Amino acid sequence: MLNNSVLVLFILCFSIHGFSQESYIIADVKVQGNKRLKSSFVKLISDAKGGKILDSIVLEQDIIRLKRLPAVSHAYYQVFHSNDHQYNVFYNIEENFTINPQLNIYTTNNDEFAYRAGLYEFNALGRNIAFGGFYQRDIFDSFGINLRAPFVFNNKIGIALNFQSLTTQEPVFLEEGIADYKYNNTSFEILGLYAFNFRHRIETGVTIFSEDYEYLSGATSDAVPQELVVDKLLFKSVYEYDTLDYYYQYIHGFKSTFNIQYVIASNETLPDFLIWWNDFQYFLRVGEKGNWANRLRLGLATNADSPFAPFSVDNNLNVRGVGNTIDRGTGVIVLNTEYRYTLVDKSWFTIQGNVFIDAGSWRNPGGDLGDFGDDQNIRVYPGLGMRFIHKKIFNATFRVDYGYGITPSATSGFVFGIGQYF
Repeated sequence: MLNNSVLVLFILCFSIHGFSQESYIIADVKVQGNKRLKSSFVKLISDAKGGKILDSIVLEQDIIRLKRLPAVSHAYYQVFHSNDHQYNVFYNIEENFTINPQLNIYTTNNDEFAYRAGLYEFNALGRNIAFGGFYQRDIFDSFGINLRAPFVFNNKIGIALNFQSLTTQEPVFLEEGIADYKYNNTSFEILGLYAFNFRHRIETGVTIFSEDYEYLSGATSDAVPQELVVDKLLFKSVYEYDTLDYYYQYIHGFKSTFNIQYVIASNETLPDFLIWWNDFQYFLRVGEKGNWANRLRLGLATNADSPFAPFSVDNNLNVRGVGNTIDRGTGVIVLNTEYRYTLVDKSWFTIQGNVFIDAGSWRNPGGDLGDFGDDQNIRVYPGLGMRFIHKKIFNATFRVDYGYGITPSATSGFVFGIGQYF
């Protein structure tokens, strides 16, 4: 990325610095190659500033921070001598196109079909502000609008606003059998975002929402109402530790995301509950063309014996090929592991093939931890997939996966979508 003369100068500067303990100062930070992403924004979120000490660690962290932005497909830095002990730092940006559609399509061999389509701008005002919305058809109509500005005043403080009206047909698992309910969740959420430093950040806020359950067909129970409307208040916090580094379609590093929520309900039928889960992600480059990707989710919720348990087994969320919300639980263990291999790699376009295994288990509502080892709760789905990636458009990865269940009473099916599965 650096030409030879600049690289030699850079090494020389820091070698002298190491022996003499002299401080080399940044004269100015300049931004090159950007078109829609504002240079003032890049300087705002960078830790390297004019007048500060020149530090290679700070420059590397700034570059990784830039590569995490939806507007940036790749970035690198250069250092040039200015005068005396001062140096100019150049951040070179390769931009993504950031106005792009979102699409998820999923089906199984039971002829279930659902999709979500949306349109988002991920670099509104040239300041990495994401704004857009989606429409979903999953038997019923749903929609949502989202705004997320992670860097408002600097690289630490941000805000997110979300509204959605989500309506689906949900199976409710009763002792008498399975009932189908029309479920609607209408919510408004506001979150404050704060980054402690380069790797650690939190978001916390509140969601006001209403849940509406309407019986459609199937089994009934005297203990479960056929119509139910409940107003709720949700307090939410997310802590994230992120060391991921990106090089176009390749990812390397570790990321942990911990979510905790406390829900206050207005109806005893759906009591207050606490829920938490943690996603652990690990990515490893394998040779020049391989990428091993892993996600482990562990989660528990208040163990109420309720048919409306919060964790679901779902095609488009955790186990590819399993079907659309085929089971629910108050605890979850899910492992997704896949090997991605680049088959075609051009300057703007990439094709990847992948082989995966999705496996998970759930705790039954009101059950115990032994449920995780129950054969009826374990799902294992190996499969194959393809990725078609446009390297200059953010998240422009069209994926298709086919999962085939090898556990009892398993299904199989295709899962289509935009973006990597995880």
